[in-house]
Amino acid sequence: MTFIRHRSLQICLLLLPLYGVAAVPGRALESQPLPDFRKLVKQNEASVVNISSTQAPSKQNPARKPSLPELPGKENPYLEFFKRFFQERPELPGDRQSNSLGSGFILSADGFILTNAHVAQDADKIIVRLSDQRERPAKVIGVDELTDVAVLKIEGENLPAVKIGDSDALEVGEWVLAIGSPFGLEHTATQGIVSAVGRNLPSGTYVPFIQSDVAVNPGSSGGPLFNLRGEVVGINSQIYSSTGGYMGLSFAIPIKLAMQVVEQLKATGQVTRGWLGALLQPVNNDLAEAFKLDRPRGALVAQILADSPAASAGFKPGDVILRYSGEPVEDSSQLPRMIGVTPVGKTIAMSILRDGQPLEIKATIARLETVEEEAVTTMDEHSDPRLNVTVADLSNEQRRILDEGEQGVLVTSLDEGPAANAGLYPDDIILQLNHSPVKSASQFVELAKELPKGTAIPIWVRRENESLYLAVRLPD
Repeated sequence: MTFIRHRSLQICLLLLPLYGVAAVPGRALESQPLPDFRKLVKQNEASVVNISSTQAPSKQNPARKPSLPELPGKENPYLEFFKRFFQERPELPGDRQSNSLGSGFILSADGFILTNAHVAQDADKIIVRLSDQRERPAKVIGVDELTDVAVLKIEGENLPAVKIGDSDALEVGEWVLAIGSPFGLEHTATQGIVSAVGRNLPSGTYVPFIQSDVAVNPGSSGGPLFNLRGEVVGINSQIYSSTGGYMGLSFAIPIKLAMQVVEQLKATGQVTRGWLGALLQPVNNDLAEAFKLDRPRGALVAQILADSPAASAGFKPGDVILRYSGEPVEDSSQLPRMIGVTPVGKTIAMSILRDGQPLEIKATIARLETVEEEAVTTMDEHSDPRLNVTVADLSNEQRRILDEGEQGVLVTSLDEGPAANAGLYPDDIILQLNHSPVKSASQFVELAKELPKGTAIPIWVRRENESLYLAVRLPD
């Protein structure tokens, strides 16, 4: 189970005045009976399994960080609190392996089982316990870490399989039920409603999560989320918590996405995704103004990777992608999912905004490969009193991390003021100021003198080997 921990979580009570209800004359509140989940549980509990895995010490790495892509700038305040969570027993003297518990469910009568990748990944041995307490060793068919989906296989015939539903049809407020093994308590049923759909989380670039208030706890990872028709609509995967336990926010992987992954894992043991080769960032109000958008929308191209489809198609940093293959891009988090499901080799038309002007660009999608990231490891300093920032020329070593033809200056310090308010940090490399390339510290100060007051101005920076845009505003 993945959980999000927040140090400063506060609980507030909101008192609603009674006259707020009476303000609608002649309207009676309709009472609806609560759903009876007994039949649903009886029909489906036999399809839910308990999964235990053992891992040799040589493969254990408690400090391993999730390898999921992170947004440039780390704007999401909860990003640092995402962790993988296993229900592990304390290590005892002489222990040679660790034990973990999770949940899963039977996909087909011949023994294919669906669960979370973090339940099955790196395990030396996996045992699946059925509802009648029979145990079967399981083989890992495939694991996809980017969606946290894994497919297992056990030997068996006429096993009770679940019914697959349509996660796209889920609506906020709809009743849902989870069955799993929280803390090893097998076949625990909990109910709630769908709180949100298409939820974007920093640990799930390729997953539009289903958020619900169904009680989910460690050990429930990989268990099914059912609708009232007894169909699986999601795989329980993550929770938000300040304690490691349930606090009213749980997240499930939509079953439609999961089944697309299942098909590829069963066929080849791995998942092939489309790749554009552009690092993207969200568009906030200030950036929308700086890039001449009518409102915050689209995906802002912060960096173009070398030898990528984006580079070949002619994309430039500062382009705002508004439509992908005719579909609107309202938020930058949508685009990686759109690209990921695009067949490799397909040419896609994208509508963009460049320097305030609409443009169409076509790119041929390539295959996503593992990209090895380089670590970002001066001279003449100049201070600018308008932005309250001090910058320095780059050393030769720092220049080597930039793309060919790029120049910039290093932020050495900054005080409270417009630059700090915009989100600029020490050690950022400023590449452009108001669309003008920055060549030296002295030239940066001259460019800053020409900045208009009272309007959002884009700053293009390199941070930890990734590029992003910030919007700075000088006070009137």
